[in-house]
Amino acid sequence: MKITREIKTAILVIISIALFIWGYSFLKGKDLLANYKTFYVQYDNVEGLMKSAPVTINGLNVGKVSKVEFLTDNSGKIRVELQIKSDFPISKSSIASIYEPGLIGGKQIMITPNFEDKEIAESGITLKGDIKPGLTTLVAQRLTPLQEKVEKMVVSADGLLKNVNSILDSKTKENLKSSIANLDATLAEFKVASENVNVMLAENKGKINSTITNFDKASGNFAKISDSLAKINIGKTVKNLEKTLASVDKIMADVQSGKGTLGKLAKDETLYNNFAKTSKELELLLQDLRLNPTRYVNVSLFGKKNKPYKAPVNDTIKK
Repeated sequence: MKITREIKTAILVIISIALFIWGYSFLKGKDLLANYKTFYVQYDNVEGLMKSAPVTINGLNVGKVSKVEFLTDNSGKIRVELQIKSDFPISKSSIASIYEPGLIGGKQIMITPNFEDKEIAESGITLKGDIKPGLTTLVAQRLTPLQEKVEKMVVSADGLLKNVNSILDSKTKENLKSSIANLDATLAEFKVASENVNVMLAENKGKINSTITNFDKASGNFAKISDSLAKINIGKTVKNLEKTLASVDKIMADVQSGKGTLGKLAKDETLYNNFAKTSKELELLLQDLRLNPTRYVNVSLFGKKNKPYKAPVNDTIKK
């Protein structure tokens, strides 16, 4: 059978119209050759969610956003139509959350299935909606308190600078300059002094080494002395000292009790008085011998008579 030109033209037009419809639907986010499930979600705010935004389950792309529009009841809520081309079972209690995958990617929808719910959602039902804070929101929440602290810090720093400026008047500035100049001069003198010390150390390096050597020898000798002291029988010496102290204690006890010569001298009052009287008589005798030597030693070349004895005036010896 021969196909006429008109039939060929008609077939070509039909194919062109079908390709146009398919291409138009594909550009709108619909694939006429795929089997879709349609779900709806209501939000108070979609935060910039656009048509054709991806819909994911556990990070896997399972569909697109086909429509975003206000409800007709003038409530201000927005209904989002989802086209899911996956056969993954979605329960009725699953939650469709708007989230931000990154700083540039825009808003997407993530479906969180409830695996405990065994009732599968059919096409055309409305799922629960939720909005998860994105990275920008989280950063803004973290930066807001930090911004407030920085602002308070800036205000405090401004007040501090004002107070410093009020304190640093012209006279104070001159004093600070003078202090800095004096500090520079002091550092210069310290540098000169340190150079002199270095020169002195270099000149007396030999003496310092000799002194250190002598100190090492003295330390060695002290160590030997310490060893010698360690070898001495300290215990025996202490025992002898204890015996000596015990003897001294015994002697002192005898003296206190009036035993022995020292004890009698210390305790016998009569002996003490006699001793004091004898000492006084001896003193008077020596005094008289000094004043009248001729009375005791008779040396006369011409036969001079001795003078009679006369007791001294201060003779107060009791008879």
